[in-house]
Amino acid sequence: MSEVNRQWRLVRLVDGMPSPADWRLEEHPVPEPEPGSFLARALLLDVAPYMRARIAPIRNYAAGVEPGAVMIGGAVARIVASRAPGWNEGDLVVTDFGFGWQDYAVLRPEAVRRVDTKLAPPEAWLDVLGLNGATAWFALFETGALRPGDRVLVSAAAGSVGQLAGQLAALAGAEPYAVTSTSAKLEWCLSLGYRGGIAHRETEDLASALRALLPRGIDLFFDNTAGPIHDAVLQNLATHARIVLVGTVSLADRLGRPDIGPRFFREILVARARIEGFLILDFEKRWPEAWTRLADLLRAGRIRTRYDILEGLERTPEAFLRVLTGQNLGKQLVRVAST
Repeated sequence: MSEVNRQWRLVRLVDGMPSPADWRLEEHPVPEPEPGSFLARALLLDVAPYMRARIAPIRNYAAGVEPGAVMIGGAVARIVASRAPGWNEGDLVVTDFGFGWQDYAVLRPEAVRRVDTKLAPPEAWLDVLGLNGATAWFALFETGALRPGDRVLVSAAAGSVGQLAGQLAALAGAEPYAVTSTSAKLEWCLSLGYRGGIAHRETEDLASALRALLPRGIDLFFDNTAGPIHDAVLQNLATHARIVLVGTVSLADRLGRPDIGPRFFREILVARARIEGFLILDFEKRWPEAWTRLADLLRAGRIRTRYDILEGLERTPEAFLRVLTGQNLGKQLVRVAST
């Protein structure tokens, strides 16, 4: 075991698009576990859009990261020293938030889940069997009230949540359609069962393209982006459409500022549409319910996932910025160690 714990610490709160200079890589002693806890070494680190709001100088739904603190994040990790009964050296665990961008962390049993590699590889526990899987499940079936036959549009459809949302919608008898940034991403979505889609960076008039793709309108919009895609969708709503606002990654460079764009209140009124924000934390007590159902689908080979993995802790800020700028295809992770 190394005697050094490398940590990415936040330098400053970020107004605008983050850059690698907003974090500093430091070396600290490896911590010792106290009674009832264990020391774990990171194998895979999570990077996800929610982290953007945690480093912004704005009011948020959860506590932010203070300058000088280790950057927040989940991880799949291996226990290297334990003082917690029933948790042994060599066990694999996953924590959804509480590890951070670092090599080692001291964790308590109540903050982790066991990783069963016979069920799914370690990567899946930060994806389909993690918060992203639960997000796709509850945003679709609870907040979105998905119905068979719904025409479902998913933005950022080639990302971790998007690739799952499309497959779950299809399995439930709906018709999923994708909005991606590029045609390469759209091709991946079509291979997963999406009925069709649009590569918005290669489309001049997104609202018109959506109208051609979905002439009867959109019943359910699974919105991972906000911004111009959201504006285009509001011009193509079916009667009683539901819009579930899951993410705002297109606003990563201007959090806390007015989201200035067209106002389509008349379209919302005419369609009698509903727009509702979604937070996975509201469903925390029910996460195991989603994971059980998703594990069954994964075991049966009915859902697939793709991973975009960078190698090395030193590339963690880079991986995060790839997510914010839409460069990743599938779930973005960082591999810190292999054993």
